[in-house]
Amino acid sequence: MRLAVVILNWNGEAFLRRFLPGVIACSTGTGAPEGCQVTVVVADNASTDNSLRWLSDTYGEGGDSRVRLLAFDENYGFTGGYNRALAHEALASFDAYLLLNSDVEVTPGWLEPLVALFEAEPTVGAAMPKLRSYDRQAYFEYAGAAGGFIDRLGYPFCRGRIFGTVERDEGQYDTVRDIFWATGAALLIRAEVWRQAGGFEETFFAHMEEIDLCWRLHRMGWRVAVAPQSVVYHVGGGALPASSPRKIYLNFRNNLAMLYRNLSLGHFAVLYFIRFWLDGGQAAAYLCTGRRAFAGAVVRGHRDFWCRMRSGLRRERWNGFALPSPRVMYRGSVALRYLFGWRRFGKMMRK
Repeated sequence: MRLAVVILNWNGEAFLRRFLPGVIACSTGTGAPEGCQVTVVVADNASTDNSLRWLSDTYGEGGDSRVRLLAFDENYGFTGGYNRALAHEALASFDAYLLLNSDVEVTPGWLEPLVALFEAEPTVGAAMPKLRSYDRQAYFEYAGAAGGFIDRLGYPFCRGRIFGTVERDEGQYDTVRDIFWATGAALLIRAEVWRQAGGFEETFFAHMEEIDLCWRLHRMGWRVAVAPQSVVYHVGGGALPASSPRKIYLNFRNNLAMLYRNLSLGHFAVLYFIRFWLDGGQAAAYLCTGRRAFAGAVVRGHRDFWCRMRSGLRRERWNGFALPSPRVMYRGSVALRYLFGWRRFGKMMRK
């Protein structure tokens, strides 16, 4: 297998200095899985810091041959950046891509369980490792934990993280299993699957794009899985911190867009009526706690979703397969369960 580990960078010089040497050492040469040829690719999204100079001086011409550099003329976001990087002629001959955030620390042997899963399960189109927190290394990391899921109302959650409650990793989710979505922080995907699916929906810019992509994969008949024997540590919020109202805005706007794109119009209409009141309640809660910018972000998310829908937001062709199996989709309301104290994944779904 020819595998490209692709890191999309935007003003992440500090993360590159801290984590890129480890990615190279643990992924290429003697660090690569047996029979797997691995190349590390750094695609720069028009950074304005010293990223490009440092990359060029360290890994450019005459530097490390295991690293390839791509430089874009503007910031195309997470979605557009990866779409352009993986469409580049330099990556055309690879069998699989591993999309890796620049703020991820990998561990020795991290690729072996993922590659072994792909080789043993040809119907798995995408997979992810287990994400732990870089700052609290005994705990899962918010962005993906041990595998992503979604409930009937479109709220995403993880095996090991439900809303803001993150579990300690005590080996409770160390089994390989099918999931609804794999985190974009460390996403392994077959090259043929990426091309068949058309990559990320570029209008998302950032956030929810990997869930939308994985939903598309389910519709195409591919499976998505987690290989928790592969462990990485994620800082999180490297480009857009959790305290940013823009992050709230993108999450609410793109979540609605994802549901609109993947559900029948009738199903979406019913769901949106419920979500309008639930999200309105969230905005009110932000107001009551003095976070007016967050409340405004929720309102703008709904407003801009409707503006984008009227301007022709593309919908996936609905063929009656809107809801994947109960094994990867929770058919109840995770928000309601959370409200009544069910805050661990194992209490809602089979591990």
